[in-house]
Amino acid sequence: MSATAVHSLWATAGGVTSAAPGEKFQAPVIEYTQLMPVLIVIGAAVVGVLVEAFVPRRSRYYTQVFLTVVALAASFAAIIGLAAGGHGTTKAGVVAMGAIAIDGPTLFLQGTILLTALVAVFTFAERRLDPASHGDGVSPARTKLRAWGRVDSFAAQAASVPGSDSEKAAVRAGFTTTEVFPLVLFSVAGMLVFPAANDLLTLFVALEVFSLPLYLLCAVARRKRLMSQEAAVKYFLLGAFSSAFLLFGIALLYGYAGSVSYAEIAHVVEGSVTKVDPALAATMGNDALLLIGGAMILTGLLFKVGAVPFHMWTPDVYQGAPTPVTGFMAAATKVAAFGALLRLLYVVLPGLTWDWRPVLWAVAIVTMLGGAIVAITQTDIKRLLAYSSIAHAGFILAGVIAATPDGVSSVLFYLGAYSFVTVGAFAVVTLVRDAGGEATHLSKWAGLGRRSPLVAAVFAVFLLAFAGIPLTSGFSGKFAVFKAAADGGAGGLVVVGVISSAIAAFFYIRVIVLMFFSEPKADGPTVAVPSPLTMTTIAVGVAVTLALGLAPQYFLDLASQAGVFVR
Repeated sequence: MSATAVHSLWATAGGVTSAAPGEKFQAPVIEYTQLMPVLIVIGAAVVGVLVEAFVPRRSRYYTQVFLTVVALAASFAAIIGLAAGGHGTTKAGVVAMGAIAIDGPTLFLQGTILLTALVAVFTFAERRLDPASHGDGVSPARTKLRAWGRVDSFAAQAASVPGSDSEKAAVRAGFTTTEVFPLVLFSVAGMLVFPAANDLLTLFVALEVFSLPLYLLCAVARRKRLMSQEAAVKYFLLGAFSSAFLLFGIALLYGYAGSVSYAEIAHVVEGSVTKVDPALAATMGNDALLLIGGAMILTGLLFKVGAVPFHMWTPDVYQGAPTPVTGFMAAATKVAAFGALLRLLYVVLPGLTWDWRPVLWAVAIVTMLGGAIVAITQTDIKRLLAYSSIAHAGFILAGVIAATPDGVSSVLFYLGAYSFVTVGAFAVVTLVRDAGGEATHLSKWAGLGRRSPLVAAVFAVFLLAFAGIPLTSGFSGKFAVFKAAADGGAGGLVVVGVISSAIAAFFYIRVIVLMFFSEPKADGPTVAVPSPLTMTTIAVGVAVTLALGLAPQYFLDLASQAGVFVR
């Protein structure tokens, strides 16, 4: 390869043109103000790592919780500042040498991710649900101390082998894995960049940044540690496969367009490219590379949203991971992944709409029907919610397939509504407990409405929202995406969506009937009394569910205003 070709390849891949001999090096221009929401979270995550190294163990928990909450709140305030300042509505919304797009969808999705992470972190910080028992080898004095609020959902020492002497010693010493808080911040930082990525390399880096912490978080459950570690391994291995597909697709699209920039690839797809890189003249514009590369990238993104047939990891990981991690992952990951999917299809591949729409039609249909039908057979509440999330991925895909501005805004609204319902539902799951920890088998939820009417009523609200019953956010979200799909010419998909919703309503209502119309068992589980942290998470979930169901118009308008992508 000639020196000229190497120079051109480096400039295209990196986004920065190197200086020719005799010229001064031009430093890249970074708009730090527009990137402030991401920088705040990353900075706090780095500080959190230093806290683990230098702050005494007895003070780490409070320091980490305070740091995490402040960082997420400050980052959200920065989002509000950017939105109020009008950023992201013009070409100036493309920042960091073209790597990041700060536009309406970016700000809406980033705000949703930050608020979801903020309420989810409260469940991470909960320490009053799982007091020790004398059988754990803990002294009565230590048991009393821990019963006051010293035990969270995470392993005492994550590096210890389950059941080993070192794990028992860590439990007796009252250790806690406070490293989960900087891991959450690193994951959130990746999620903030993922839907904002404006080139394929940034997309891949963001994917790895938010995925790797999640692999670790899934493995650190305090109870059922072997199941937790198995879930993490499955998630890691399948996630590695999806990352490989994504990366190979990026390579093929680079060969097709001679660039990793979304705008440049779109120009080549549309046939409006003005120059051809000599090093890539033989492959540039090759439709085979475009179709195969686009399909591979789409595969990687559909894995993250949990769409069929790339859903295999979802039920096992949701069941095995610590429930606070499951709630955070189920909500925030779906928001970030659908944001990236929207940008890919609407910015990079709008010229291939007639090619990708039939594929997504098939994926949406099997996802909606598969998630709803298989959920009927589930006997574990976390696996049931996992298949429910798969069905919801199909519903959201109906809005994506609309390929209209209303389709984008309906997806944004649905993601915002779904994320708070999901976090709230999994927060309720953490409260129902027996001697082995969380009582997730459905048979143990029988008569819960008589044991704890308030908890059962709150969970019923979330289930009705998942089912799409009127006056809940679920109904508003489904109505928005189905209307957009129908207006976009996907009326048949709406019919399948309505049928799937009816099937899904069966197993949601079945759980409600089980809670309120079944006799409680004498040795049934108890409902733990949480701290104000988990109470806040559940209260916010209920409030958002009812607000978006009773008065959705303001938020629909907000999503509509934020539904324009910048190129």
